[in-house]
Amino acid sequence: MSFSSQVKEELSRQFHKSRHCQIAEIAAILSFAGKLEGTGSNMALVVYTENLPLARKYFVLMKETFQVAAHIAVRQNIYLHKSRTFIISISGEKEVQKILQAVKWRSGKNEDIRPEGLVNRMLVQKFCCRRSFIRGAFLSAGSMSDPEKSYHFEIICASQKKAGQLMEIINSFSMESKIVTRKKSYVVYLKEGSQIVDMLNVMEAHVALMNLENVRILKEMRNSVNRQVNCETANINKTVNAAVRQLEDIHYLRDTIGLDNLPENLRQIALARLDYPEAALKELGAVLDPPVGKSGVNHRLRKLCEIAENLRGGQVPNPSHI
Repeated sequence: MSFSSQVKEELSRQFHKSRHCQIAEIAAILSFAGKLEGTGSNMALVVYTENLPLARKYFVLMKETFQVAAHIAVRQNIYLHKSRTFIISISGEKEVQKILQAVKWRSGKNEDIRPEGLVNRMLVQKFCCRRSFIRGAFLSAGSMSDPEKSYHFEIICASQKKAGQLMEIINSFSMESKIVTRKKSYVVYLKEGSQIVDMLNVMEAHVALMNLENVRILKEMRNSVNRQVNCETANINKTVNAAVRQLEDIHYLRDTIGLDNLPENLRQIALARLDYPEAALKELGAVLDPPVGKSGVNHRLRKLCEIAENLRGGQVPNPSHI
């Protein structure tokens, strides 16, 4: 089961006790997956979904909130044997009208007041109702990537106005969701791991939140270790490369002017480097008599390199100026 499916499975078992929150979640499900079919006595409110957790959640919500019995049918795709569509329908003009008025799709006078956006703002005035609405929206049209690979949370909307309202609702929880177009749809998404953790908390998917946090901690630890290893490897490579260059210059000086013609301090550090080719500057300074600090060792080695470069350029050094 994918991480996204695990989140939806957990959310499908979350039922808020407050009726206004239940209605907000139902409104979200209907906004994304609901259709009003037929008229009069043949009127039916139908939800189509391939998502079993959503079908189960919607069925129970309708029973608890409106005391209506929904009919469930399963349609199997003959071409895609693993694909099936759950059809949850509620029929009867009186029952449907009661639900439509509760979710603000119809007025008390049976006038069509369905909003151009996702939901009538009266249904999401409270923070608890916004939580429920986002939960229903994610169950209906949302998905999350595997946090082991990347951090991505999204909900697909059919129009820009719907996406804009959903983004506004999500951002009321101090989020920074954004909208991107994908083919003919508008996608409201989050990409920051910390904000996705906050979003799981908003939707009250606490088990998924803990699982995601564990993944984040492990990833951060791995990244930290990798950064340290890379840094240490770079430092080692830098030290080794510098030591190789220094040895080349010392060998060149030995074979041209001879190390005995160098001042005592330079001759001493040259011999030390030959004896300890892999030693760090601090270690190299410790073997000298008297010991020399890291900066002093670095200065003497740079002086040797400078003399070698001058010799390669045809400049014969004046012993008194070395």
